[in-house]
Amino acid sequence: MKRASFLEHVGWTGGGIAFAMTATGTFAAAAPGSDFTFVQISDSHIGFSLPANPDVLGTLNATVDAINALPQQPAFVMHTGDVTHLSKLEQFDTAKSVLSRLKAPLFVIPGEHDAIGAEGAKRFAEAFPNAAAPDGWWSFDRNGVHFVALVNVFNYETMGVLGTKQLDWLAKDLAAQKADTPIVVFGHVPLYALYPAWGWTTEDGAKAIAMLKRFSAVTVLNGHIHQIITQREGNISFATAAATAYPQPAPGTAAAPGPLLVPAPELLGRLGYRNVSFTGKHATVSDRSLQNG
Repeated sequence: MKRASFLEHVGWTGGGIAFAMTATGTFAAAAPGSDFTFVQISDSHIGFSLPANPDVLGTLNATVDAINALPQQPAFVMHTGDVTHLSKLEQFDTAKSVLSRLKAPLFVIPGEHDAIGAEGAKRFAEAFPNAAAPDGWWSFDRNGVHFVALVNVFNYETMGVLGTKQLDWLAKDLAAQKADTPIVVFGHVPLYALYPAWGWTTEDGAKAIAMLKRFSAVTVLNGHIHQIITQREGNISFATAAATAYPQPAPGTAAAPGPLLVPAPELLGRLGYRNVSFTGKHATVSDRSLQNG
């Protein structure tokens, strides 16, 4: 899916706001500095039906159930892309039906599997009209934390790319923030060069990372690679997330990336969601598998 085609179909409104209308309701900014949590889920691939997980609908439902059962409901849930497997209308409808069961407000950014063909991005925007910028990327503030949602999936199944327009926007957005403001960045493809041989990087991600280095605490959360890998560069912490659909091999351990078939008893231990809690300006990341909740 090329950039121009993707942007042509994205019709979100608003931007830089402290509250947002979402697929499941609204939330308002709480008091700056007060404790709160949010949840990240990723790579649900509704429509996938191969042996690596023949019931991705079931594992997405289990993920929603686990989040709804949390003793402290998150301020919001962010889905970091690949909601569907092939961008089909029925896949978006099914995914939206399941995700609408979340008690917490929902945000969604696209993965490359959500933008296949001329209609993919249009279907994504129609299914999840909950982001907050006409170009597809946006930011908001909550509890003294500045959140940035990026779109870096324009090069389908090669590597991520942000592009000049988005990088220019990011520079202006971050320029308005103080150096001691906690920053959380969401994307689908990893921003840093996690494993370029498999396309697990963002072509111009280093430019975004350079902009983030002046901040005292930055957390960058991505999906795409269907496993938890963490990396730290100065004050920037990177963490990719487990999928709710199926695992992928660790970097370089297979001929190519793709669905990884594991013994059935191990599957739920490879799938899950991420809880991120803030105490003041300090973020704590806790990954939870569907096996242990």
